[in-house]
This record gives sequence, C-alpha cells and structure tokens, in this order.
Amino acid sequence: MDVWAQIKEMLPWLIPLAILQLTLMIVALVDLAKREKVRGDSKLVWALLIVLINIIGPIVYLIGGRGEEPPEGED
Repeated sequence: MDVWAQIKEMLPWLIPLAILQLTLMIVALVDLAKREKVRGDSKLVWALLIVLINIIGPIVYLIGGRGEEPPEGED
C-alpha cells in the first residue's frame, strides 16, 4: 500500500480530530484574550501552550489555567 492510500484510509479519523483541535484552540484562545488574569499571570505562556500542544494544551488551559473570575462582560 502506498502512502496516499494510507492517508485516504485514515482521513475519516483525521478530519474529526482536526475539527476538534481547531475548535478547542479557538475557544481557549478567545477565552484567554477576554480574561484579565490567568493562573501563573502569563498569557503568553498559556497562548503558546494552547497553540503548540495539540488537543491537550487547550484542555489543560480550560480546566486549570483560567482565573477565578469570569471574562469581562460576562456575569
């Protein structure tokens, strides 16, 4: 089996994972941008973690990195 045939075979698994990754990354980055404070006080480190560590990075931020107060404009 050549490489392209293997990729075509894996596509039904890769597309949902890519959509999940992009969704998590966008949600986490939007939340990070709206927050005034985050745990560790370094938005840059959190942004790098979210972008560079696929799927796990955004989940870690959403579970443990957000500050105690909700983002500005939310009750």
